[in-house]
Amino acid sequence: MIDWGRRATSGHHPYRGRKEGATTQPGYVRAQDLDVRERAMSRSSNLAILQNFGSAVNSGHLDELDAYVAPDSVDHDPAPGQVPGPEGYEDMFATMRQAFPDLHIEVEHVTATDDEVAFAYTITGTHLGELMGHSPTGKTVSYRGMQISRIADGKLVERWGSSDELGMLRQLDLTE
Repeated sequence: MIDWGRRATSGHHPYRGRKEGATTQPGYVRAQDLDVRERAMSRSSNLAILQNFGSAVNSGHLDELDAYVAPDSVDHDPAPGQVPGPEGYEDMFATMRQAFPDLHIEVEHVTATDDEVAFAYTITGTHLGELMGHSPTGKTVSYRGMQISRIADGKLVERWGSSDELGMLRQLDLTE
C-alpha cells in the first residue's frame, strides 16, 4: 500500500539520458525512448507524484495540487461541473472535504508502466457537511474506487476512474 500520509521525492528529470535520435512531441518523452534504468526511475517518479497528490488531498492542502496536475489536464470521468486542470481537482476535493472533513483515501493496490499509474483505493469519511443538497447524517462511509493516471513532464495529464458513489449514498441512506 502507498502511504499517502507522507511526501515522496524524486530527483529524476524526464529528459535526461534520452536515447539519441529519439523523436517526441514537444514537451513529451515517449516511454519506449527511455532505457531500462530511466523507465524504473520514471515509474518511481510517477508513483511519487501521485503519492504527493494523495497526501495533499488527505491533509486538505489542496493548493498543492498545482504542483502535480498539468494546467490542461483532462479528467475523462469528471465530477459534475468539474473543470479541467488543477482547479477542477481542487474544487472537487474541497466539496468532498466540506461534506467529509475527515476524508481519507487509502491506496490498496498500485501498478505502474512507464507513463501510467493504476491503483485501487478506499475512501472513508464521516458525513458532517452538506452533500449534493443533503444535510449531514453523521454516518461514516467506506467505499472503493479505481483510477488510471497518465503522467507527462512530471504532472498528471489524464485521468480515468470511478468510485462507488452509489454505495456511498446507500451508506448515508440518501437513496430511494
